[in-house]
Amino acid sequence: MRENLLKLYKFSNSWTGTVIIVLLVIFFVAQAFVIPSGSMIRTLLIGDHLFVKKFAYGVPTPHIPFLEIPLVPNHDGHLIEGERPKRGDIVIFRYPLDEKVHFVKRCVATSGDELFFHNQDLYLRPSEGDSAIEANFKGYETVSVGGKLWVKNPYTKEHKGIHYENAKIEEKDILSSEDKMLFDPKLYYEAKSKSDVTYESSFSVLPVDEIRLRKYFFGPIKLGADQFFMMGDNRDNSADSRYWGPVKYSQVVGKPWFIYFSWDDDYKIRWQRIGKTVETLEGELK
Repeated sequence: MRENLLKLYKFSNSWTGTVIIVLLVIFFVAQAFVIPSGSMIRTLLIGDHLFVKKFAYGVPTPHIPFLEIPLVPNHDGHLIEGERPKRGDIVIFRYPLDEKVHFVKRCVATSGDELFFHNQDLYLRPSEGDSAIEANFKGYETVSVGGKLWVKNPYTKEHKGIHYENAKIEEKDILSSEDKMLFDPKLYYEAKSKSDVTYESSFSVLPVDEIRLRKYFFGPIKLGADQFFMMGDNRDNSADSRYWGPVKYSQVVGKPWFIYFSWDDDYKIRWQRIGKTVETLEGELK
């Protein structure tokens, strides 16, 4: 036993052993990521360097670092399936339109959930129905729309980083007379639930007015099996599922773990953030 441990120790100190151990850690345990944009501002800041717990939702298919080429071609995204992202989780995932790019957002709806977004108000109906609202969203406002009970603006009490930088659209700002009739959330739901929601391949093919409206008005939709609706905490400045649709489980990479380094735009180190988990940082928000 001792001889085997000694051999393992010597191997780990060799160049080959070191490379193999590092790759195994990157493939299956943790990987470093940098927050490049402001879509999660308040919760995660531009310049935060963090480790992602890659085994939080199963064991994802390993990819060659930087090249992002899967080592197991034609695989469904996970070598071993695990728990699915939960409502309210912050998730690292592969961008549905380019899986070599990683995004970080908050999961606001899971398989079977229904949702719509109306003038900076998120309405969620969990797949489990009224009982889930009563059990999991105590203290939140609920409304009846389309004969169903919905929770209004879920997650905002527990996750203080969720915010809006712009004011709500006023009725006088709605672009067309037809849209003016949809200003009431109940009328909006009734009208939009009769039409299918489609996702364009990029922002560039969306008219400017449509981009502006989709930031405030979206849905309703019902998520399919193993689909997750992702939104940034900085709701007014986030490219998220409102524009390119739900994220598949196969595209889920992991969950933010802790900040190992952070600096601002002036390259000043944010010492107060280093070493803290995302849960701790969220708890410090007021």
